[in-house]
Amino acid sequence: MKQAQHRFSSLAFVIGMAGLPVYIHAPKYFVDVYGVSLMSMGFVMFFLRLIDVFQDPLLGVIASKTARFGVLPLALSVGAMCVGMIMLFAIHSPISPLLWFAISLFLVFSGFSFAYIRSYAQGLINLGAQQQILLARWREVGTTLGICVAAILPTLLLLVSPNGYSSFAIFFCIIALVALVHVWPQFPAANLADSSSNSFSSLLKIVKNFQIRNLLLLALVNSSPVALSSTLFLFFVESRLNAPEWAGMFLILFFLAAAIATPFWTKLADVHGVFKILKISMFLSILSFFGAAFLSEGDGLIFSLICLLSGATVGADLALLPVMFARQIEGSKIVPDLGFSLWNFVSKATLALAAIIALPLLELVGFNSGGSNSQTALLALTFGYAILPCLLKCISISLLFRIIRDEAKNSYA
Repeated sequence: MKQAQHRFSSLAFVIGMAGLPVYIHAPKYFVDVYGVSLMSMGFVMFFLRLIDVFQDPLLGVIASKTARFGVLPLALSVGAMCVGMIMLFAIHSPISPLLWFAISLFLVFSGFSFAYIRSYAQGLINLGAQQQILLARWREVGTTLGICVAAILPTLLLLVSPNGYSSFAIFFCIIALVALVHVWPQFPAANLADSSSNSFSSLLKIVKNFQIRNLLLLALVNSSPVALSSTLFLFFVESRLNAPEWAGMFLILFFLAAAIATPFWTKLADVHGVFKILKISMFLSILSFFGAAFLSEGDGLIFSLICLLSGATVGADLALLPVMFARQIEGSKIVPDLGFSLWNFVSKATLALAAIIALPLLELVGFNSGGSNSQTALLALTFGYAILPCLLKCISISLLFRIIRDEAKNSYA
């Protein structure tokens, strides 16, 4: 059992490396190396993010239909991530840099999404709903450590070599190959008894499931605070705290706290129940966001403590919410690949919505990134980064209580 958890953790490490950090490093790399304009880069990133969000249901159908080929589809998705990484950072663009960037990043996030869906689905198939807390303990630590390593490694490599990003891409490929070999035994060929359950019509049936729909709504609302704060993070650190040079360290503290806290959250959930521990973590999350609302220039030390607390609470979200969803999938006899494709879709949609809503509103109130700002603009930034996430977390808590109440009714029915 523990060996299986370790194997999924190694794949999660690779998935973590290929996720958020690539969206941080790749645009800046192409702007610096190729002189791509920020406006053009922003347009391409928005278009790619739309594709990334809306292709997940399609990838879920493909994943469920190709499960009979065992680990081969997963190997192809890991290969796509590796090819995309090499194209991004190790091969000089032979065509238009923007087109090369779009093709490369498309390969990375498509491989990432497919590997994510297959990993979570296979974890449920292999270990069952009752073992998901133990699996989450290892898997989410692997994910957050992967994010931390990928966030800081290119910068460290640049200190010792001018080809730091190329070295990072090669390192990623080596780690991905090792992880794929390690996780290989966990993906046997599956027998598909009913192919009709792996279709788009099945996705619609899943959404019509009342319990699944409630959990997806909870995931959407609950991940929105982090999506908002992630979107506005650099602006808040630069314009509110006047500490742009510490942004990288704040991010590392956030993700390290998530990685360290995850085993403790899962252990507590194993003893006291998932619902009770999620309620506690959500209330702590509100405290962290609320504390950020009172910060101003020179409060970097206090903000680092807030990053630790908010990162720790995100560890609970990352580990425990998928456990709830996995249990509902198994109880509702839903194809796991289809279920987790919708879960991944909802998680990504919050980031897209946050960018579409928050950034234009900031511009509307006259916020100027990197320049001087009026008190009104700074208050709007603080509202978006700290106050609005608190309100959304309160809605999340009310949704969680409704789910708890509905489960209690069903258990007595």
